[in-house]
Amino acid sequence: MLYTIENSKIKVTITDMGAEMTSLVLKKTGTEYLWQGDPTYWTGHAYNLFPICGRLWEGKYTYQGNTYEMNLHGFARKTEYAVAEQKEDSITFRLADTDVTYAQYPFHFELLLTYSLEGAAVKTTFHITNNDEKELIFAIGGHPGFNVPLAEGETFEDYTISFSDKCEPRQLCMSETCYYLNDTKPFKLRCGKSFKLAHDLFDNDAVFLTDMAPAVTLKSGISKHFVKVSYPGMNYLGFWHAPKTEAPYVCIEPWISIPADDGSVDNLETKRSMLRLAPGAIHEQSFDIEIG
Repeated sequence: MLYTIENSKIKVTITDMGAEMTSLVLKKTGTEYLWQGDPTYWTGHAYNLFPICGRLWEGKYTYQGNTYEMNLHGFARKTEYAVAEQKEDSITFRLADTDVTYAQYPFHFELLLTYSLEGAAVKTTFHITNNDEKELIFAIGGHPGFNVPLAEGETFEDYTISFSDKCEPRQLCMSETCYYLNDTKPFKLRCGKSFKLAHDLFDNDAVFLTDMAPAVTLKSGISKHFVKVSYPGMNYLGFWHAPKTEAPYVCIEPWISIPADDGSVDNLETKRSMLRLAPGAIHEQSFDIEIG
């Protein structure tokens, strides 16, 4: 089922399957900023990632001596949520453990995912509660895709991605199958702030960065269209479109954790960059998308 929230600036549509945004429109121009899921390239729009980000080696991980299987990015993006609360300019979806989730992720939890609007920005907030008697180990992340170009007469290469501050990000070294090779390298920016989009940037799948500034803006060198993604507290930032294509979109993905090491089945208790919650504890984290 689809749900809509809006204010004077923007209109957002979300489906209860994965609590995924499917549309992000600037009312003034009627421009659709969110990728519309053309199956030629990628059927998604804006996945929400929980309780892992990225791939598991052989689709498996271990926990307390047992082996579990889980799909790419975890189960939350392919699970139906319930609506906990809806207002004109905000909506909260709820996901809790079931027998199905427990078979692949042996924890009791509650995930509340809220979309709230302020001006021309939509905030996505993850609110996770540990309802178990043991420590909850998890990751969260966003996977929104944006149309590029956003205006007629533009090309993909007319767009630039700029960080909010000068920085010296490190790029994670990844295998051809997008597993971590346990190393990083410098990611070159123009004047320490920006890089131009090019389709071949994604020929080896996603580009993952760390040590970057806390916000990034996708903007055109021709029109005034832009998308700003702010991700305070997120450790990693990914950029992606379907590899070795000329796909007319780019995903900007703030993550807490990263894919498994190449050739290694993760032990959840030692998996890199995971969040940990004591029994009864709550974790809240958000990222913002502003359009204009």
